[in-house]
Amino acid sequence: PRAAALGGATATLSGDGDSAYVNPAAVAELDAFSVAATNTFWVADINYAYLSASQPFKFGTLGLSFSALNSGPMEVRTTFQPEGTGEFFFANYYTAALSYSRQLTEQFSWGATAKFVQEQLAEFRAETGVLDIGFLYRTDVKQLRFAVFLQNFGPNSTLRGSRDLDTTFNNRPITLDSYPAPTTFKIGVSFVPWESEDKRQSLMTTLQLDHPSDNAENIRLGVEYNYLDLLFLRAGYQFNVDDQNLPTAGIGLRSRVGRHPLYIDYGFTPNRFLGSVHRVGLSFQLNPTER
Repeated sequence: PRAAALGGATATLSGDGDSAYVNPAAVAELDAFSVAATNTFWVADINYAYLSASQPFKFGTLGLSFSALNSGPMEVRTTFQPEGTGEFFFANYYTAALSYSRQLTEQFSWGATAKFVQEQLAEFRAETGVLDIGFLYRTDVKQLRFAVFLQNFGPNSTLRGSRDLDTTFNNRPITLDSYPAPTTFKIGVSFVPWESEDKRQSLMTTLQLDHPSDNAENIRLGVEYNYLDLLFLRAGYQFNVDDQNLPTAGIGLRSRVGRHPLYIDYGFTPNRFLGSVHRVGLSFQLNPTER
């Protein structure tokens, strides 16, 4: 939700429960056990859930994450039965991932996430493995941060399934060819241009360039207002993304369970053609201090 609210400008964000997803290099900033859960209410009743847990050790920080997308039941339709045949099919997507991150110096950290991916559409399936790798550099000048992130780098995958479907009225015959992973190269920068004298309020801005292998380059801009580390107001915008020409927005609240911090986040992404997407998430971290 935080990443979506900031327009997807995520590579330089500070470490939290979702860092294994947005940039594994930031996982090294976690100083205690953290767990995060997010659900995306996508268009057409599609749901995408993400769950992660991270634990720091002396040799680095390890993270484990899972994600699942489910389309819900969709009716099988044919040329002569356009209202449905009474049969249903599903589209599903699952990942299981292991992350490792390490702080090499006070300013520099790196991280990698190895993911097993399975996709399914009706009786067709594909499995593959992909790798995320990220680097993060921090400075003391207005919390200036630089990041480089390569997401979903891996081999091609091939659909497997029945070739005996009726394609009599299909203008495009079904082909089970090999397809590359949707690799994206990201480079970002963020800093805090304003902070109140008592440090009770601050404003963080982040800018990111995305270069996907299967789409056009785009630029993402995000702004986050922080009040007492308790309330976070966020907004963002994506340039050169046709369906997302409206600003994104979101809010974050910090609460606690006992003496352990609990973060509640919401992100809103309006789409010009597909409608609005809502994301909600919870992030919980054990408090490492004794007080």
